[in-house]
Amino acid sequence: LAKGKNKVVIIASDHTRPVPSKVIMPAMLEEIRRGNPDADITILIATGCHRGTTKDELINKFGEDIVENEKIYVHDCLHNDMLVNIGTLPSGGKCEINRLAYEADLLVSEGFIEPHFFAGFSGGRKSVLPGVAGRTTVLANHCSAFIASPYSRAGVLDNNPIHRDMVWAARQAKLTFIVNVVLNAEKEVIFATAGELEAAHKKGTDFLSGLCAVKAKECDIAITTNGGYPLDQNIYQAVKGMTAAEATVKQGGVIIMLAASVDGTGGEDLYHHLADEPDITKTMEIFMKRDGEHTDPDQWESQILLRILMHARVIYVSELDDKLITDMHMIPAHSIDEALEKAKEILGKSDPKIVAIPDGIAVMVRK
Repeated sequence: LAKGKNKVVIIASDHTRPVPSKVIMPAMLEEIRRGNPDADITILIATGCHRGTTKDELINKFGEDIVENEKIYVHDCLHNDMLVNIGTLPSGGKCEINRLAYEADLLVSEGFIEPHFFAGFSGGRKSVLPGVAGRTTVLANHCSAFIASPYSRAGVLDNNPIHRDMVWAARQAKLTFIVNVVLNAEKEVIFATAGELEAAHKKGTDFLSGLCAVKAKECDIAITTNGGYPLDQNIYQAVKGMTAAEATVKQGGVIIMLAASVDGTGGEDLYHHLADEPDITKTMEIFMKRDGEHTDPDQWESQILLRILMHARVIYVSELDDKLITDMHMIPAHSIDEALEKAKEILGKSDPKIVAIPDGIAVMVRK
């Protein structure tokens, strides 16, 4: 692929993803230069709408040699001068991506595959959207109608409108080759896949589905976590783990979410979406009336939390102030024993059926 290609861009994940780039990136650079020793290579950091990756984080990710000797550009979704419109997404939103990716003679990426609570899986096409897309494009893709789709769930790609947009963007950007891995709980590589965008990604998602897809077990109480630090650091992240419990608990049941949340809510928008309106159905109605051009930042996270709260009561076990949890329409607790007592009281049952999900992010619960 690299033969005759002078301007090569490798999209790499940012500091929020545990991709073993110190192993993957040197091998990709070597392979590209084997095809074209004079290739002008840029490593483009796919921050999506996250903050920029710092130099120290880049060194931690790639090692000093790559940071000092390779061209690295950190994507900024708000840097309009670096964005180019490459067409209209199937959803109708405009697709803007980083100019470096679009102008490359060869565009490739690295990443990892895990369950994703509305895109189905991470990895593959997500390197482009949201990875190196403009904020407007990300907001359009994460619109309320798509988040509300029954196909926008962990482990689901067929008929998933969010996934469909992402694949379209990656193909329009000419993402030609991917290297993706699957990690275990210790962040060790247990599977690797490389090749054509969709075919290679499917190899990884099929492998993962064989490991962590389980059938729902109807229950009165579902207990779950976010797998511990770092993903239990705030409420924003904890919503992801709650979706696994949502898929298995009865309507009107109780979800017990354990997440230390030492960093608080994880976003002022999420807090105010929940706390500023006592009637959650009214907030949901406001979200559902908005089209893709008027999506609020973090609206998708708030919408999913509202959906969960309309399905079950949530007892949130954390180190946060009780009032903050109550403001967000959840019930505070500070131990699992306290949470179970409160759950039994809510249900009026002394012997409820309980399902425990040790890591809500790593499990795909299918009805």
